[in-house]
Amino acid sequence: MIQKLSGIQEEPFNMNKVIIIAEAGVNHNGDINMAKQLIDAAADAKVDYVKFQTFKAHNLVTKSAKRAEYQDNNTENKDSQYEMLKKLEMSHAMHQELMVYCESKHIKFFSTAFDLESLGYLKELKLDIAKVPSGEITNLPYLRKMAKLFPKIILSTGMANLEEVKEATKVLTDNGTQLKDLTILHCNTEYPTPMCDVNLKAMLHIKEVLGVAVGYSDHTLGIEVPVAAVALGARVIEKHFTLDKTLPGPDHKASLEPNELKAMVTAIRNIEIAIAGSGVKEPSVSELKNKDAARKSIVASKRILKGEEFTEENITIKRPGYGLSPMVWDQVLSTIAAKNYEIDDLIN
Repeated sequence: MIQKLSGIQEEPFNMNKVIIIAEAGVNHNGDINMAKQLIDAAADAKVDYVKFQTFKAHNLVTKSAKRAEYQDNNTENKDSQYEMLKKLEMSHAMHQELMVYCESKHIKFFSTAFDLESLGYLKELKLDIAKVPSGEITNLPYLRKMAKLFPKIILSTGMANLEEVKEATKVLTDNGTQLKDLTILHCNTEYPTPMCDVNLKAMLHIKEVLGVAVGYSDHTLGIEVPVAAVALGARVIEKHFTLDKTLPGPDHKASLEPNELKAMVTAIRNIEIAIAGSGVKEPSVSELKNKDAARKSIVASKRILKGEEFTEENITIKRPGYGLSPMVWDQVLSTIAAKNYEIDDLIN
């Protein structure tokens, strides 16, 4: 069994900000120009990585394998899963061209391998980060090979229970992965994920039990849940995106369109700033200038002559706040006025 470490170790990728991965996946529909447009949209949204999928259909699925229910719901043709995936393979030339294009757009290229051959191929492309997709979390040979090839790993946990997450983590660490170089993503593999099935607190449980950096791979509609995940401490966010949700293909309908992706990135960056404070409750520099205008002081409610006693009938509490604080109200009552006061004069 993996022992929980004392405190979270140094986080992978030297993360001083949340890493946002825009999952293009197979939403390029096998078209290099569409793939480049996806890269354009990801770069415009200012994400950290744009991620594709690397696989050979004959290594990934049998020719008789049925499609997932969401794949049937989201596509009109009657292709088998093998036929559908065969059309979505990325060639070597496509990988090379997209990597160069990403570099020209100043965005990092990333891809998920779905079979052993593709793992080796991505290593040849000199990628230094690998991701275990949810479907491979129980693939022992795959996990072993990934741990030996890649220094930094993201593990997605859709459809898995905690014991399976522990087992996969143990395989990775037994084969060379250091916990400080591992990020585990909570995930639900339904497209789209119903809100009632998100179970976002599971992300925190993974962090508590395994002592690793955590994140969230989102398949809900909208941007609320990934933003909430960041507020809870996610260090990596992954979200599918597309050029148009109405395009044919298995993943488009559960993906963000470019403007939504941009809105998600903006919201996450704002949340990052909002939760980055000291944690000490104290007034901020920006609000101090409003203190006198918003708080109140003890003032005369009617004319008071020197020598009169302050009572609840001749004093009250009003703005501004640079006079005596209402917190000393009881001490002021029954004391004697040392001078004359007109209505609304600050008591001092």
